[in-house]
Amino acid sequence: MDFTRMLHKFTVVPSLTDELVALQRVAYNLWWSWEPDGINLFRRLDSDLWKSTRHNPVEMLGILQQTTLDALKGDEGFMAHLKKVDEKLTEYLEAKTWFQKSCNGSSNMKVAYFSMEFGLHESLPIYSGGLGILAGDHLKSASDLGLPLVGVGLLYRQGYFRQYLNNEGWQQEYYPENDFYNLPLTLERDEKGLPLFFELEFGPRKFKVHIWRVQIGRVPLYLLDTNLEENSPEDRLITAQLYFGDKEMRMIQEILLGIGGIRALRTLGIIPNICHMNEGHAAFLALERIRLLMEKRGIKFNEAREIVKAGNIFTTHTPVEAGIDHFSPELLDKFFTRYYKSLGISHAEFIGLGRQNPDNQQESYCMAVLALKLAGNANGVSQLHGEVSRKMWKYLWPELPEEQLPLTSITNGVHTRTWMSNHMASLLVRYLGTRWMDDPTDHKVWHRIAKIPDAELWRARQSCREKLVDFARQRLKEQLIKVGATTKEIATAEEVLDPEALTIGFARRFATYKRGALLLRDLDRLARILNNPEMPVQFIFAGKAHPQDQEGKELIRQIVQAAHHERFRHRIVFIEDYDMEVARHLVQGVDVWLNTPLRPMEASGTSGMKVAFNGGLNLSVLDGWWCEGYQGNNGWAIGKGEVYADIDYQNQVEGRAVYDLLEKEVVPHFYDQGSDGVPRSWIATMKASMQSLCPVFSTDRMVQEYAGRSYIPAYAQWKQLVDDELVLALDLARWKERIFKAWPNVRIESAEAAVADSVAVGSLVPVSARIALGDIPVNDISVEGYFGVLDSTGNIQGGETVELEMKRELGGGVYEFGGLFECRFCGRHGFMMRVMPRHKILGNIYEPGYLIWG
Repeated sequence: MDFTRMLHKFTVVPSLTDELVALQRVAYNLWWSWEPDGINLFRRLDSDLWKSTRHNPVEMLGILQQTTLDALKGDEGFMAHLKKVDEKLTEYLEAKTWFQKSCNGSSNMKVAYFSMEFGLHESLPIYSGGLGILAGDHLKSASDLGLPLVGVGLLYRQGYFRQYLNNEGWQQEYYPENDFYNLPLTLERDEKGLPLFFELEFGPRKFKVHIWRVQIGRVPLYLLDTNLEENSPEDRLITAQLYFGDKEMRMIQEILLGIGGIRALRTLGIIPNICHMNEGHAAFLALERIRLLMEKRGIKFNEAREIVKAGNIFTTHTPVEAGIDHFSPELLDKFFTRYYKSLGISHAEFIGLGRQNPDNQQESYCMAVLALKLAGNANGVSQLHGEVSRKMWKYLWPELPEEQLPLTSITNGVHTRTWMSNHMASLLVRYLGTRWMDDPTDHKVWHRIAKIPDAELWRARQSCREKLVDFARQRLKEQLIKVGATTKEIATAEEVLDPEALTIGFARRFATYKRGALLLRDLDRLARILNNPEMPVQFIFAGKAHPQDQEGKELIRQIVQAAHHERFRHRIVFIEDYDMEVARHLVQGVDVWLNTPLRPMEASGTSGMKVAFNGGLNLSVLDGWWCEGYQGNNGWAIGKGEVYADIDYQNQVEGRAVYDLLEKEVVPHFYDQGSDGVPRSWIATMKASMQSLCPVFSTDRMVQEYAGRSYIPAYAQWKQLVDDELVLALDLARWKERIFKAWPNVRIESAEAAVADSVAVGSLVPVSARIALGDIPVNDISVEGYFGVLDSTGNIQGGETVELEMKRELGGGVYEFGGLFECRFCGRHGFMMRVMPRHKILGNIYEPGYLIWG
């Protein structure tokens, strides 16, 4: 008999009296996770339970006996603490924010931020690594700054895997189930109290979706869940795990995130005008926005596309094609045949949207290409990554020089208060006041770090290191008990690491390009560095390899095996099951953060930024954010940014460079201590690091930059297109159609510069051009000169453009244009002419195929 059919289900919740109801209010808003008073409030309830629930206050309230909860009412100290935290939360939610003060707080801008994963706190394990942590920090800063933003993601039943290591050091995975009713989640319901849901039907799959909400300060995050009894067993698995399963599962997850995400928001009555795709996973949302607009306004695909594109932002995090989702046309046909017909486009046009070259039948369908084609703003996540991305995707804009491609960069940051230790935060409040919390981007505030007495800064650093050593010993002991180690082996865990020694951290996803084992290339030399009796050094490692990445797992095994050697037993520790809790202890406690990616494979990286906020120093390859962060006096660079063709040779060179830097610079610098035990010159480097990095590499600066450079301009353009019954959008689509039809008759007949072979710097050079326009009116085109210094291959490097004016009409649709170039640099120069369409309101419009060089 099927007993599940007879099963009646209900949810049991803690019974909190009026005095304690505030405890539940705080527990369900993740603001507590970056508010030390909030964290201490829950720890005070039961510190052992706090630890065993992975710091989950909702689960704690469910486990605590009613008698314990009732007894709290009589605890005056606790009740005063609760009142203080509750008032702080109210104050936070009602305060006037940066967005209200600095931007047009009354505008109707509504941003929806889509991401495949969100790393908000270890108690909500729906993240795998950097992308998710960045998304979580983005939402926290959006809340602090008061941006009108909501998040959209998936609610994974098992999240990303948990990791443990066997005796040999091989990574093993297990997948505990998330119990949604014991997490800080609220199921969205309708007026009758029934769960809100919507249906998705794609190809052979049809399933229902529930919507859960996580509150992050002022920002709601909506998470989609298909694990419902009404769904088939295979559809219930769609939201089972993050980054797992075959191509088909990945596609369904991305349909759910992009298309389902837009439908979920509509079910909730939220209609965003700006959608931010954090990586290409959510790119299908652009198609759904176009479809809905076509349906609502009765317009064509091309007309709706102009509006939707203006309101889409795309952030790419990947410097290699292999890291981006590609799908075969056959798989798309399986799920999208009915859908693309509803867009009123052909099969070829639909598949072409995901190809750099729509006519190349061999090219697969790429989610990043779809996002780039349907987003008005696109960016990489560091200056170097911006350059790498422009090289990667330049064939999307074949007629533009690299520096003019519409793909910029906004460098990542970290949420200061999530990642900074209490020791460091209270020291900063003592000497800097609270302004660094209210506006972490103010350089003047951080300059006051110079005033903190060296001895006090050093004491804070030592406290954090001691706390990390305690944590590492405790975790190592737990690991040994789990694998059945002997009593003697478990006892030695109490003695690993030295709370006084120079401590270096290395923790990240164990992908091969991050070169986790670079340090192990010469074990004898490493042993000499670590075991120097005068200047001991110790390493703490952590990180997970993807379950299918055997090479990544092998790197972990090598490190664990080295840690088992007698000579490294007290000096190298690998902490298993890397998550946000482990990361917090590491970034707060280490003296130096080691980062050794193969340049330019690290798009940005943010762990090193977190270390800087805690007074730790960076020792890193010049890749990702460190190219912008490194200033010579605030940490160390491995190499000078070289890229070698031979990777083995590069590993050899850079492996040696790490040993050299440790032996000659880092270690002596740390142990150069006065008679009072305070290393003055090390502290000078710490202060230089904090002063130069803290105001720049925070998500407050990053989100302000997204607001100023992407969200607000995108909203202005979107509004311009939709105002007055879409008059500008419809005009633009028809104008493009007309111009593109007549474009084949446009040509540059001649271009001349009135210049001798050599001219003095500062000279103005007159240029002229004759342009045949056919039937296109002269006001509908722009003629520009592109000029600059030539490189050794005769190409213009980093050129600039000058607009030429129409001088006279020569008849037969031919016009003469002229202008002046200013020669501001010495060297060999060159110039070229180009013609592109220009709209009377929106200015120059570039689309592939509609720009002519001469």
